[in-house]
Amino acid sequence: MDNILVTGGCGFIGSNFIIHYLKNNLDSAIVNLDALTYAGTIDNLSELKNNDRYTFIEGDICDRDLIEKIFHQYNIKNVIHLAAESHVDNSIANPDAFMQTNILGTFNLLDVAKNYWMISPGVYKEDYKNSRFHHVSTDEVYGTLGEEGLFHETTAYAPNSPYSASKASSDFIVRSYHHTYGMNVVTTNCSNNYGPKQHDEKLIPVIIRKALAGEEIPIYGNGKNIRDWLYVLDHCKGIELAFKKGITGETYNIGGRNERTNIYIAEKICEFLDHEIPCESGKSYKDQISYVTDRAGHDYRYAIDASKIENELGWIADENFESGIELTINWYLNKYRNILSN
Repeated sequence: MDNILVTGGCGFIGSNFIIHYLKNNLDSAIVNLDALTYAGTIDNLSELKNNDRYTFIEGDICDRDLIEKIFHQYNIKNVIHLAAESHVDNSIANPDAFMQTNILGTFNLLDVAKNYWMISPGVYKEDYKNSRFHHVSTDEVYGTLGEEGLFHETTAYAPNSPYSASKASSDFIVRSYHHTYGMNVVTTNCSNNYGPKQHDEKLIPVIIRKALAGEEIPIYGNGKNIRDWLYVLDHCKGIELAFKKGITGETYNIGGRNERTNIYIAEKICEFLDHEIPCESGKSYKDQISYVTDRAGHDYRYAIDASKIENELGWIADENFESGIELTINWYLNKYRNILSN
């Protein structure tokens, strides 16, 4: 049984991915390395506590000695690298942590994997000739779009925040290990994810939580910033496909083809709550929406062209935004049931 090292597996995307992958790949085991920062919790994987194909290790990808120990102890055959500092607001206030984790941490993983799997540039050890390093990145590395156009895999990088700049740097490091050392790598860049287990401070959980608590629902600027929304399980399926079938050295963009403004997201959630859990006052939850000072350097629009992964690997999103947001809201209503009972 091959051991796969998944980094950042206690976070939003990572936890959803591990559960999905273990369910659908009975011949694989996963070692999950996570630093358990604000973005990750072991509770996200509580359903795996008795799974003998799952191992959790608390640790930092910047700790090279630890990574080397894990590779040797568990004979790691593949890496799926999701660990990252990813909250844009935090990157503006504290960029140092983003440079350390996203750049140095990615380098450590790549370099240890190269040394463990390879004899020399382009030459893999016999037991690791199919070993792969899958790097999970973001569409934010491409910068911002105007009213029209889409991000393609060939779009020039133009990151606009410390977060996206650090992720762009990590993408380039992964690329360099393929071209310099012949390392078997694949990169996926995704659009905005949503769904169960997302951090409470992200847009959709904030809207739901604030609405239920009777508090103001904060929306940056005029609320017209546009994102392409991707249901997290659809993203996990895309990662799995690219990891298994992607061509070495290639990049695949994974997007939901669900462009929505932030204010549309807020109003859609409020409409759902108005129908399912009407306010005792008779007012709409929309009355709680409040516009706040815009984020510094806030990109206007992101949108991904997912044609490459669709046409070459056969990926397709199972959820559109309307179906996915209903699944998401219902999950959070269960999580926030304590708010409803007060």
